[in-house]
Amino acid sequence: MLDALGLDKLEETVYRQLVGAPSANLEELAEAADLDTFGVSAVLAALEGKGLVARASAGQDRYVASPPAVALGALLVQRQDELRRAQVEMTELAGLYRGSVARRDVADVVDVVHGTEAIAQRFAQLQYSAKKCIQALQKPQAAVVTREDADEAERAAIERGVRHDIVLERSVFDTPGIYETIDSGLEIGIELRVVPTVPLRAFIVDREIALIPLMNSEHNTVQDALLLHPSGLLDAIIALFDLIWASAPKLVATPEGTVETAADRLEPLDTKVLSLLLAGLTDASIGAQLGLSLRTVQRRVRQMMDRAQVDTRLQLGYEAGRRGWL
Repeated sequence: MLDALGLDKLEETVYRQLVGAPSANLEELAEAADLDTFGVSAVLAALEGKGLVARASAGQDRYVASPPAVALGALLVQRQDELRRAQVEMTELAGLYRGSVARRDVADVVDVVHGTEAIAQRFAQLQYSAKKCIQALQKPQAAVVTREDADEAERAAIERGVRHDIVLERSVFDTPGIYETIDSGLEIGIELRVVPTVPLRAFIVDREIALIPLMNSEHNTVQDALLLHPSGLLDAIIALFDLIWASAPKLVATPEGTVETAADRLEPLDTKVLSLLLAGLTDASIGAQLGLSLRTVQRRVRQMMDRAQVDTRLQLGYEAGRRGWL
C-alpha cells in the first residue's frame, strides 16, 4: 500500500518489520524478509535516504524505524506537492492541446491506434481519466483488456462517481461466463441495456472523446481502433448512442438471476389504460372503467407517448408491443 509514497515492496516489508520491533540488525531483518543480508543492506540504505530508518544509538549494527506519522507524513506532503505541480502542468498542456485541436483539419480529428497492446493502453487511460460518465456500445469478441483489468478500472471509476451506461448486443449473452460478469456489473452500479444488434463498438468518455475498436474479420480480433476527438464525427457517435440507449430495455438483477425488463416499465395503472386504449375504447370510456377523469386519461396517454418517443396513438401501440409493455 505504500507504493503510492514511492516505496517498493521490499522497502515496505523491511520498514514494517522495523516498525513492529524496538530495533533489529541485518540478520534479523534478512530472516524476517526472506532475503540475504546484502539485499537487506541495500534496502536499508534506500530507507535511510528516505528518512524512514536510522541507526540505533545502542550500536551501529542495529536499526530503528522513524515514526510513521513523521516520516511517512513528510513523504505524503512531498507527493502531494508533486501532484499539485503535475496538475498545474497538466492544465497548461490541456490548454495547449485544446488550441491545437482547434487548428486541426478534418483528417486530424481521428487518431488511428495500431496493435492490441496500444489499444489496451489507450482504453485504460480513458477509463482512469473519466470524470463524469462512460458510455459504450458492446458487441461480442471485442475484448482488448483482461476481465480483471476491466473490473478494476470500472470499480475505480465508479468509486469516483463516474456513471457507466452500457448497451449490449444480444449475442454477447452467448459468451461463456457472461452472466456472472453482468451480475457483478449490476451489483457495483453499472446500468446495462440490451438490443438485438448494435451497429458498431464504441467507448465514449465524458462525451468528449471516443474509442472505436475495429474488428479484423480475417482473424476475428481487434487489432486497430479509432480515437475520435471533438468533432462532428464524435457528435454523430454520441447521437447514435443516445438513440439506441433511449429505446433499449435494461437489465436488472433478481434473486432468480439476471433478467431483462423494459427500460421504462409502466405503472400498473398505465398498463390498464394502455390495454383499454388498444382494445378500442375512447378516453371517456377508459376513464369510466377505471374511475379516472378524462383529463387524467389523456395526460397518462400523452406521458406514454413521450416515453415511447412517438407522435400518434397508432405508433404507441406498435412501440408498446416492441417494448413489452403489455
